[in-house]
Amino acid sequence: MNEQDRRQTAQDLLDYIDASPSPWHAVANAMEALERRGYQRLWEEETWDLLPGRAYYVVRDDSSLIAFRIGNAALEDAGFRIVGAHTDSPGFRVKPNAAFAKGPLAVLGTEIYGGPILATFTDRDLTLAGRVFVRDKDAETGVSPVLVNFARPLLRLPNLAIHMNREVNKEGLKLDYQEQLPLFLSALSEELPPERQFRRLLAEQAGVKEEDLVSWGLAVADTQPGAFWGPDNEFLADSQVDNLASCHAALAALPEETADAGVAVAALFDHEEVGSESYKGAAGNFLESVLARIAEELELSEGGYRSALARSWLLSADMAHATHPHYPGHHEPQHPVKVNEGPVIKINAAQRYATDELGEAFFVHLCEASGVPHQRYIHRNDLPCGSTIGPMMAARLGLRTVDVGNPMWAMHSLRESAGALDHGALIRVLETFYTTGQGGVGGSLDILP
Repeated sequence: MNEQDRRQTAQDLLDYIDASPSPWHAVANAMEALERRGYQRLWEEETWDLLPGRAYYVVRDDSSLIAFRIGNAALEDAGFRIVGAHTDSPGFRVKPNAAFAKGPLAVLGTEIYGGPILATFTDRDLTLAGRVFVRDKDAETGVSPVLVNFARPLLRLPNLAIHMNREVNKEGLKLDYQEQLPLFLSALSEELPPERQFRRLLAEQAGVKEEDLVSWGLAVADTQPGAFWGPDNEFLADSQVDNLASCHAALAALPEETADAGVAVAALFDHEEVGSESYKGAAGNFLESVLARIAEELELSEGGYRSALARSWLLSADMAHATHPHYPGHHEPQHPVKVNEGPVIKINAAQRYATDELGEAFFVHLCEASGVPHQRYIHRNDLPCGSTIGPMMAARLGLRTVDVGNPMWAMHSLRESAGALDHGALIRVLETFYTTGQGGVGGSLDILP
């Protein structure tokens, strides 16, 4: 992949992120792309009829998705090749009784979701995106979901003027989680109380009657589109790079045609940022159930299925910390990580990352076979290390797992930055991984219309 192609894949990534302001949108866009590539949807509540050489996907609760293509090789001999990533990003979620009066304004109450850098949400053009449930007498549950995305500046969290907060530049911005995070919505209406005002606004956006609104899952999103920056456009910036970049790479690398390999799997999970312990999180049984059903449909015995798992690999793809030149004391000095220098192998002796020595060597082999450089990330001994879905999935399924990801700055900011050339490099490695060394048969890199 030449530099021009790698920059195009980066643009495809920005397009995907900008069209996916919530986990529900990220999966909806992935579904459309997979359908265009010939993937057939399966439903967990129905029986499956899988055929060798065909490609399928299944969705759980609209924000977790598993896609797979069955290869030509016997599964018990070739195993699964799985890339795991997550669809959610840290930020704010709207409370059920959301809108209320505060001074002369109607404001929107929010909860903190995951570990965002709160200061980056101030003084920005914010909006809402997610799904609402509306009454539907024909649905089994009595409700149906509707995706919503206001896609325009709707909310704001203004800073206090420096004249009243003289130490802010020395001490940093400190926000009271309960009192100072409600978002400014509008002036108070003389006709409607704030909650009615908000419900009417939401109903109009969803195209339903106000009285039919039952519940919602709404994320606070940025409205500024992704962009390249730097003299040669060598960097990119957007929200949700962590971890929609890995989701996009996992999907884009899925084989376009059947390879002489096992089963290629892209597993995208919600709720990673809050621990993954949920019905649709990576610590749940979604992947385990799908893999077992694939093996059953391919008529593997229980022993054959266990053999397949033992021969399988999981790449836990999540973004990695690039060395920040302003903060060298926060990085391990013997393991610098640079943007635009290739994917990163993430290693931690305490197993906060699942990579072991064999996994490290295996990913090095994949990079070398793909003609892609690689780097290693080690966290400082005197700082607590984050984690990923890798260790929990390795433990739950007994899968050999490698934690990897592309380098970035400002992880968990509303505006994150990364290298424009790294995304194409990661896709190239994942193509090689999926096809067991037979690179070059990956699918289209543009997963949007």
